[in-house]
Amino acid sequence: MTNVETTRTINLQKLLAGAQLPALPQSAIRLLELSQNPDNGPAEFAVPIEVDPGLTGQVLKFVNSSYFGFAREIDNVKQAISLVGIRTIKNFALWSAVFSLMPNPKCGPFDLKSLWQDSVRRGLFSRALGKAMGMREAEDLFAGALLQDMAVPMLAKELSSDYLKLLEERNETKTRLSHLERARFGWTHGEAAAQLCRTWNLPEAFVDLIEHHSDLESLNENGGKPSQKAVAVSALLPAAADSEWHEFPQFEAAYAQLVDATKTPAVKLLEETDAQFTEFAPVLKLAVPTRSLVELIQEATNPVAEAAPTA
Repeated sequence: MTNVETTRTINLQKLLAGAQLPALPQSAIRLLELSQNPDNGPAEFAVPIEVDPGLTGQVLKFVNSSYFGFAREIDNVKQAISLVGIRTIKNFALWSAVFSLMPNPKCGPFDLKSLWQDSVRRGLFSRALGKAMGMREAEDLFAGALLQDMAVPMLAKELSSDYLKLLEERNETKTRLSHLERARFGWTHGEAAAQLCRTWNLPEAFVDLIEHHSDLESLNENGGKPSQKAVAVSALLPAAADSEWHEFPQFEAAYAQLVDATKTPAVKLLEETDAQFTEFAPVLKLAVPTRSLVELIQEATNPVAEAAPTA
């Protein structure tokens, strides 16, 4: 039971309609259009990127990062797409475009850089989990998990007094933000993000992953897709600002339902996530979180015993 009032019902569609949302950059829109035709290749996808100098620089920096570890520098977009794949570049460009549009509201404990840290870690983990599950669309899980919290900055800006209370209560009671939102407004930031995605005509596959990322219990009960469950499990990872993993029991149980934990223990995927984040972070100018996911799972699985009383 939370302390947040349940009396402030807000119409989500009206809220988003009045928020004066910016449009997606033309380069991102064109990449999405190209992705609808499987006959389009690196040459076609390179064109909208190359006409956007900022995006070109980001893509080349991304491909030349230690995340990929190429022996020589990649200096043109077409070659970059050929080497790492259309889906990887498209999803990176989409994520970059969306987060470039997000505001940085002054709302109590909210911190945009921390949100980005959480998003990247969840994206990396979701992709690793998808691969462990034998899923072909693991790269789409990366993008879906990255964008799962994309609506939070906008909501914190538009409803600053409400979100100040919600974020403070989230930290005090260790209750999930989505649960507090549901009690307060009747909807969650996942549902808000899905509406944003539809406003921008993003692929329904992304919408499907984002909309239900906080509904793992419902997905389990109603036959949710494995891809949806993978992203929902990533949402159970601790936030970068958390000192301990409050939802570890739920994570552990959900992970065991998707993967044979005896063959692929969760700590293995978390080690991979930590390592890839360290390689990926400089591209986005993000600091590495103070607490690694491996440290947090070790503490959650091996709690320090109470000290014996002294004589």
